[in-house]
Amino acid sequence: MKRYTIVTRPDDLSQSLSKKLHTVLEEHDHILDEENPEIVFVIGGDGTFIYAVHQYLEKLSSLCFYGIHTGTLGFYTDYKDSDLEEFINTYLEGNLTEVTYPLLEVNTSKDTYYALNEMRIENVVRTQEMNIFINQTLFETYRGTGMCVSTQLGSTAYNRSLGGAVLQEGLNLIEMCEIAGIHHSHYKSLGSPIVMNATCELCFESDDYHGAILGIDSDVYPFDEETKVYVKTSSTKYVRMLRGKEVSYFSRLQSLFL
Repeated sequence: MKRYTIVTRPDDLSQSLSKKLHTVLEEHDHILDEENPEIVFVIGGDGTFIYAVHQYLEKLSSLCFYGIHTGTLGFYTDYKDSDLEEFINTYLEGNLTEVTYPLLEVNTSKDTYYALNEMRIENVVRTQEMNIFINQTLFETYRGTGMCVSTQLGSTAYNRSLGGAVLQEGLNLIEMCEIAGIHHSHYKSLGSPIVMNATCELCFESDDYHGAILGIDSDVYPFDEETKVYVKTSSTKYVRMLRGKEVSYFSRLQSLFL
């Protein structure tokens, strides 16, 4: 018997699909276990998927995620709400492929955070000045609202809204993108997104982070007392996703943005 749980967006359609899925799983000797599931079914949007990942952050190595999207096709799922029967049958028949996606690891002096999409430093109170180090070497001094670092998965989220490049699935890369940088004859930074190998380690150093927030996916944290924030691809945290049918990355892009 397999232990499972379902994370569901609180709308009528998602809740209805969740009830149907519960019924089928119980008929096939699955046990509802919200504390220690082996598989987490996600019914909702990409935001619901990110929420589910953070909910089970400490148990990622022992479980998989399998999702159905109640809306337009998302980047974390292969199925739409109209595909429920196929979604269930594919799972029960075991016709699934497991893929893994690394998380960003963000370290401050007080805590460690993990992001599936992106981390960002933002200060809407005043101009934020930071020295940015890549692999322990000073790259630039930045002044502006802040900076965003995204994973390949997160490249289509906030990063894209900032004018960052969309990174094709399967590329082991991260991306750094400015948030409203200041550029003139006295203040100079790269001024464009930079795509880096996922092995790169970043450090954002400032004498004063007063008024700034640290964004980790949809969560935000104050960190006024910090002077350094370290960012790298985690070597221990990753998300295991189950894929049921082949949907090309470019079809996903087309369905969402074109």
